[in-house]
Amino acid sequence: MNERASAAQQHSVTGTLYGVGLGPGDPELTTIKAARLVRDADVIAYHSARHGRSIARRIAEPHLSGTAIEEALVYPVTTEATDHPGGYQGAIDAFYTEAAARLAAHLDAGRDVVLLAEGDPLFYGSYMHMHKRLAGRYPTEVVPGVTSISGAAAAIGQPLVERDEVLTVLPGTLPREELARRLAGTDSAAVMKLGRTFTTVRGAMADAGVLDRARYVERATMEGQRTGSLSDVDPSDVPYFAIALVPGEVAASVPEEAVGSVAEPGGAAAEERSVRGPGEVVVVGTGPAGRDWLTPQVARALSEVDDLVGYGPYLDRVPPNPRQTRHASDNKVESERAAHALDLAASGRRVAVVSAGDPGVFAMATAVLEVAAEPKYHDVPVRVLPGMSAAQAVAAAVGAPLGHDHALISLSDRLKPWDVVADRLRAVAAADLAIAIYNPRSKARPWQVGAARDVLLEHRAPETPVVLGRDVGGAGQRIVVTTLGELDPEQVDMRTLVVVGSSTTRAVERGGATVVFTPRHYGPGGTTTG
Repeated sequence: MNERASAAQQHSVTGTLYGVGLGPGDPELTTIKAARLVRDADVIAYHSARHGRSIARRIAEPHLSGTAIEEALVYPVTTEATDHPGGYQGAIDAFYTEAAARLAAHLDAGRDVVLLAEGDPLFYGSYMHMHKRLAGRYPTEVVPGVTSISGAAAAIGQPLVERDEVLTVLPGTLPREELARRLAGTDSAAVMKLGRTFTTVRGAMADAGVLDRARYVERATMEGQRTGSLSDVDPSDVPYFAIALVPGEVAASVPEEAVGSVAEPGGAAAEERSVRGPGEVVVVGTGPAGRDWLTPQVARALSEVDDLVGYGPYLDRVPPNPRQTRHASDNKVESERAAHALDLAASGRRVAVVSAGDPGVFAMATAVLEVAAEPKYHDVPVRVLPGMSAAQAVAAAVGAPLGHDHALISLSDRLKPWDVVADRLRAVAAADLAIAIYNPRSKARPWQVGAARDVLLEHRAPETPVVLGRDVGGAGQRIVVTTLGELDPEQVDMRTLVVVGSSTTRAVERGGATVVFTPRHYGPGGTTTG
């Protein structure tokens, strides 16, 4: 801690903050300098809405080295309501403070941070909020970029200003009367932030008498670019990344600079950076395989925490970030792992307990909640975020064998007796439900798959379809479609999920592949066999 404080006071050993403008959308409009900084960055940071997709990162993607640490700064709200005690502005201010603290941790450690920005960093961009909070404490460089207005003017092929004309730039979020007043008093204008404001903007242009020469540009320089007369545009089809231009007459306003005054290291700004909320535990599911199976909600949670707790191979699925501390443990110490996570949270840390698949399906959510029920953890917040389960992944890979009523059963007898497992298999088989079987086999219990098959054959026909799904979504994915009578236990290991169909489940050949599905109806031919 003393070492970090010392580094924060000496700019010679801290990293540099770069606010890098990427241009309006076409990666080829990114400057050479911006591309070089993106390629060589220690840390790449970018803002996004809650869906997790970042336009800035997409523009920068051709220039990414693949080795940089990535910090996704995900807004807690955009236009929706929030339960934050400070309302919308309180939620946004808290987010900016937290985001600045995350970047400061890298800067203090001597890592250069490149914060990506669409267009120009200091022109209606999110970068300016980080600039205000960090520029006074760390070496900072702003790399300008081609603005969306320049891109839009190029798209329509018309100059916006000429000779002594002046250009006015207006946000579409202004009231209609204010927009009309400013438009009427200028020669040329660009109105940004359309989207839901489009009807107001078009009405203001009509009020100001400039609608007849107003042009519309959508997604300038990006794929899907569209231009036309503003009066001909359908208001229901206008995205946020659209601009209204009034070429030929101009008034001017200079974009508000976001430099501001920032306190010296160790002052009020440093105190702001150290502010943090109470600790918590968030139990997350990373899905059955890699990044493609990760939900934006879980990705955001993983990006925000201080500590990651979990079974080692599951933690390995989360890209390393030196700002975070990892606590790997064996797969058979769920209660100890949960207590460790809760202890960290009780000390003020934000902790993610990482599960594969869905944390509520034979995974860590129950273990954490059981321990959290102890009185000493009563005040420690715990959240559970779902993930794609192995059953869902295997079912989708082969069709829809779980398309009707079904059950999930674990064959492991580590936490319950085998007699209970067998009784439940009989009950589910007698009820004619499709079954997804987890934890089918291990080195210590290689016999259970065969035993489970024999139990199910008491109520199921030998030709009942069976699906064996191993490492679905991963490099070792293997799908086998067989029948209950021909099920070979040697084809099953601990990483395999077994799906046993009901009496109505069908396996059909389509395009050279076997598709398995259980019809949603339960009519003629859909009777039970036991």
